[in-house]
Amino acid sequence: MKRFAFFILIIFFTVKTFAQAGPPGYAAAAARFTQFYNHDKPDSIFSMFSPEMKAALPLDKFKPTTQQLKSQYGSLVKTEFVKYGESLAVYKATFENSVFLLNISLNAQNKLTGLLLSPYQEAPPQQGVVIDPALTESPVLVKTLTGTVSGSLVTPKNISGKIPVVLIIADAGPIDRDGNNPKAGIAGNTYKLLANGLGKSGIATLRYDKRFAGSSVTTVKESQLSMEDYGDDAVSLINMLNDDPRFSKIILFGHGEGTLVAMMATLDEPIKGLISAEGPGEPADKMLTDQMKSKTEFIAGEFKAILDSLRKGKTTPNVDPALYYIAAPSKQHFLMSWCRLVPQRGMKRMKMPVMIINGTTDLQVPVDNAEKLKKAKSDAVLLIINGMNHILKEAPADPDQNMATFNKPDLPLKPELITGIVDFINKLK
Repeated sequence: MKRFAFFILIIFFTVKTFAQAGPPGYAAAAARFTQFYNHDKPDSIFSMFSPEMKAALPLDKFKPTTQQLKSQYGSLVKTEFVKYGESLAVYKATFENSVFLLNISLNAQNKLTGLLLSPYQEAPPQQGVVIDPALTESPVLVKTLTGTVSGSLVTPKNISGKIPVVLIIADAGPIDRDGNNPKAGIAGNTYKLLANGLGKSGIATLRYDKRFAGSSVTTVKESQLSMEDYGDDAVSLINMLNDDPRFSKIILFGHGEGTLVAMMATLDEPIKGLISAEGPGEPADKMLTDQMKSKTEFIAGEFKAILDSLRKGKTTPNVDPALYYIAAPSKQHFLMSWCRLVPQRGMKRMKMPVMIINGTTDLQVPVDNAEKLKKAKSDAVLLIINGMNHILKEAPADPDQNMATFNKPDLPLKPELITGIVDFINKLK
């Protein structure tokens, strides 16, 4: 079958998912496009084009394309918003005879700078975890100064009196509320499994999409992002939970990098307990420098030079592509804020009861990190779980087999993890 596509601008940006509902200007553009297309008014669609797009796609070329499209695929029945990012909104466009993705790009004057129909594929069915029938999962949306945070609250259906609630704060990267990051090959459903396990023990949980993941929305660009932004999001959710009369106490569960965010979020907040799971015991610059020892001398040297510049408050615009995953120019502001945090110093400041958890087969954060955190807070509960890896699942020390668990959504969490957390929470006052 011949495939049609409207020519779109000059450059196609990588799309990051930001929202559940399209921005107003884009929603209006999609509605006008649908109306004009269905009423055979290509001239009216053309009037929506920016001057640059009119020059790139003149009316005499655009008009027959739309007519042929209408002849083959019929009217446009409906458009459904999919995602938005980098000035590009994507809609699922259902025609009478086929389904496409409608990609719309607008300029500051809400004129079309890009219009493209691309192939549509149904998302694969969700694998792995289904919330237990004894639990209720409710959507949560909290406004912040720079956007909205979207998450899921899981509570037991039969609540007798007030119950504890755990705020799950995710690890590094664009992690969604379930603990997954498709771009990094992480699909373990760790946080959804945790919500299920704690819920069946009478403990509520709130997990959420980080900025640049899932359905959370932020006006802050990646190049402006800092650890403090993540802390602000956590505080907004803490305030919401504190106002909810169903909950007796709030406990923070920080996973990996999330431990640092949790420490920041405890300041002046009504937190009854902190759980650090696979949290770093050393500053980020030291941990990352250690990881660079496995790289070539050239790459390790360049990374050291970038860190040296960041310590002086200066970013490095030209970076070897091999370092883009951690030190791309757009990530250096965040890296700077991350490296300023000293986990042991933060742990010493914790006034509430603390539980520190680490698995013996965590290849990202070895057990000695937990021991360093424990040294910083001698009264913390230390739980070392044999055979547990970074995503809190049973895994061998072999790197390939260990990493294979990151993409097994139905692989359960280590049972000792849930048991240990429940015991810790039940002892809190």
